[in-house]
Parts: sequence; C-alpha cells; structure tokens
Amino acid sequence: MGRVLAGAAKRIGGMTADMNVVSIMAHQDDEMRCLGTMLKCRARGDRLFFVAVTDGSAGVLRQPPLPREEAAAIRSGELSALAGRLGAETLCLGERDEFLYDTPELRLRLIEAIRRTGAELIFTHYADDYNLDHTTTHALVKHCALLASLPLLPGQWPPLKSHPAVFCVQPHGPIPFPATHFVDITALEAQKIELLKNHSSQEQAMQLAVGAGFDKLCNRPDAFWGEQALCEYAEAFVPMQARGAIKPYPVLP
Repeated sequence: MGRVLAGAAKRIGGMTADMNVVSIMAHQDDEMRCLGTMLKCRARGDRLFFVAVTDGSAGVLRQPPLPREEAAAIRSGELSALAGRLGAETLCLGERDEFLYDTPELRLRLIEAIRRTGAELIFTHYADDYNLDHTTTHALVKHCALLASLPLLPGQWPPLKSHPAVFCVQPHGPIPFPATHFVDITALEAQKIELLKNHSSQEQAMQLAVGAGFDKLCNRPDAFWGEQALCEYAEAFVPMQARGAIKPYPVLP
C-alpha cells in the first residue's frame, strides 16, 4: 500500500458524519501515539473513548512501593482527568499490569467493551513492540474486533453493525514501523502534550527511567513523521492486517 497523508476527505461508503473513535491500549498513557489524531477526530464531531486493558499499577514509581490498588487508582484517575477534558469516556478492564495474558474471560470483556463503545475506528498497538502487554493487546484487538461485529457470542451489548477500521500506532524503540498513513497534528501538538501531562505519575516515571518527559517523547517522533509527511508534526499509522479492519474509503481525519 502506498503512503497516504490523511486529510479532511469527505467520508464515503456509508460512513456517518460522526464516528465512535476508540483507543484500546494496554496502559493508561499509551494513547500518546494517537492522541493528536483523536483530537482532530473530536474536532470533526466524533465521539472519543479510551479503553485501558491493564490497571497500570506497575507504572507508579514510589518508595516504598504503593499497594496495587492504590497505584491502579492513580493511573485510572489520570486517564479519567484527560478524558474528562475532552468529554470522552473511559473503560478499564483491570488486568494486572505487566502480566497481561489472553484468556477466554478477558476476550469476552473486551468484546463487550468494543460493542459498548459502538467502535467504528480503533487505535491500538502494533504487532511488534518492546512490551508484551502491548503485543498481547494487539492480538486481543485483532480477534475481539472481529467477534464484536459478529452474532456468534451473545452478551449485554448487541454486535456492531460492521467491523471497525483498526489502525496501529508507532511502537517505542528501535522497531521497524512501515507507516502508510499520516495525520498532520501540527496545530494540536502543544494541546496533545498538555493533555498527556495529566498522567503526572508517568511524567515522573519516564523522567527517571529514560530522562525524558512527554515533551521529548512526543516532539521527536512527531517531528520525524512530520518530515516524511511534509508538515511540522504528524502521527503515523499502519492499518491492522485483519479481515474487515481495512476500509476502501477515508477514515482518518
């Protein structure tokens, strides 16, 4: 597939003027690589949802370490604060951070979450990543997005009318990422970083772990992809290689 710079293309193929856009990530700050694009989605009238598969409890660096429940409450509160500023909804599936496994029970809960949000566009992790929670989430989304749109597994929420479009975000670290779609977020880069700083526990953790906060962790890759897309800042994506996840019409803003 050739590279595409996603612009304000008018939707075709039966898409409605307002979409349900869902970030499904392993941890509460992993929306870092798609938040600018989600802000553009919100500006065009889309509804936003943030789904965290784990409780994020391993990401709070305190001495002595906080009990898991307290750490999880901090992470949940930070994502809720970010989402609240956007009028968005959050769901946390509460799996143990850094010990995420694909189980029948979790599949059913993720299917229900996808149906509950009415997902039409999903952002999630790439298939290759430094963190196994991330790659497990990718696999879960690949399977559960399909089943959420089929009547095979009944639940509280009805099946989706169609399979949502699914785009994978750039992983962190030296992992080859064959980006095909770019979204110009130049006008939203500062707002994106300001919103991410609601994850104050992660700003502190990343400063200690890698010597960089959200400013550098966003500016550097966003400027790199912006150079590829001939703008100042951009986010890069690749569509999930799954039946129904790739659409023959524009989806990104």
